[in-house]
Amino acid sequence: MEQPRGFEEGGDNVWRLQKTLYGTMQGAHDWAQNLDKMFEGHGYYRSKADPQICSRVQNDKFTLTSTWTDDILGVSSTLEGETLAKEELAVSYELKDIGEAKLILGMRINRNPSSGDITLLQRIYCERMLCCFRIDDCASTSTPLPVGSVLSIDNCPRTPEEIDKMKDIPY
Repeated sequence: MEQPRGFEEGGDNVWRLQKTLYGTMQGAHDWAQNLDKMFEGHGYYRSKADPQICSRVQNDKFTLTSTWTDDILGVSSTLEGETLAKEELAVSYELKDIGEAKLILGMRINRNPSSGDITLLQRIYCERMLCCFRIDDCASTSTPLPVGSVLSIDNCPRTPEEIDKMKDIPY
């Protein structure tokens, strides 16, 4: 941090923050701790497989939340469970309910109300990965390798030409 204009006199003073700032590493850490305490206080359990996932069962209502920085996506087995979860969050934080999720982390969410099916489409994510690996101009195919292909260490580049050709390809 730099001293604010007008407070430079007195040499290289050290500044101590009274609270964390959004966008700093300490801010993200403190936000995560605060959110953990709030979820624990309402009876949620953190997933051992993914620390961003919290869940609870309360009066036969199953509620699941997933957090990305300061965005929370939640599902519940009942409308009452959803309402309760939102009310509990609203006690501690200012909420903006954007309604039914349509897109999350590059995945489109499609719902079929008549069958109850939910489908996740990853087209946006796949297109982003193609650009990342600089193969976004490739021709599409239903399966990149013939069905039943078995890959092994023998498929790795061996000659200096093959190694040179693959050096900038991260897969």
